[in-house]
Amino acid sequence: MSSDFEGYEQDFAVLTAEITSKIARVPRLPPDEKKQMVANVEKQLEEAKELLEQMDLEVREIPPQSRGMYSNRMRSYKQEMGKLETDFKRSRIAYSDEVRNELLGDDGNSSENQRAHLLDNTERLERSSRRLEAGYQIAVETEQIGQEMLENLSHDREKIQRARERLRETDANLGKSSRILTGMLRRIIQNRILLVILGIIVVITILTAITFSVRRH
Repeated sequence: MSSDFEGYEQDFAVLTAEITSKIARVPRLPPDEKKQMVANVEKQLEEAKELLEQMDLEVREIPPQSRGMYSNRMRSYKQEMGKLETDFKRSRIAYSDEVRNELLGDDGNSSENQRAHLLDNTERLERSSRRLEAGYQIAVETEQIGQEMLENLSHDREKIQRARERLRETDANLGKSSRILTGMLRRIIQNRILLVILGIIVVITILTAITFSVRRH
């Protein structure tokens, strides 16, 4: 279950990094490209929301004792999503103002606005870089966990194979013991039968001798 969540988490990190980068580029694009970029960002924001919904469903299926960590991460991602939407709205407002100013013949660009845009772009790029680093770290940790699980499964398989070999040896030894005991019982029965026959012969011999002795007298 956690592997599915981490997969969605990596997709979300990559997607939000792309959205951040595109939002930062919107003010610098020509009007035609800006329109296309705004539509592209809207589509990717919808994809990010769908990923958040999938991650939320995965968290609900995680056992309560392990859910706390994932819930905290979900709150962080939702806050990040809200920040992205706010930045996008600002970018769209700036884009609308630019379109209006172009139609009115007034560029409306001051040095203060330019500095503010540069600062916003720098902050967004830094957040994007941090998200990519976090996504990479998650991928590395997931790979390490996968390797440990494979090693544990390999050890368990070896233990099971050794246990099966011991069972086969035990079965073989039990079969030999059973055959030996059967042979011993057969010999004991045969010996007893021989003793009974010998006893009968001895009794008959004694009786015959006594009979002959009586007849002579």
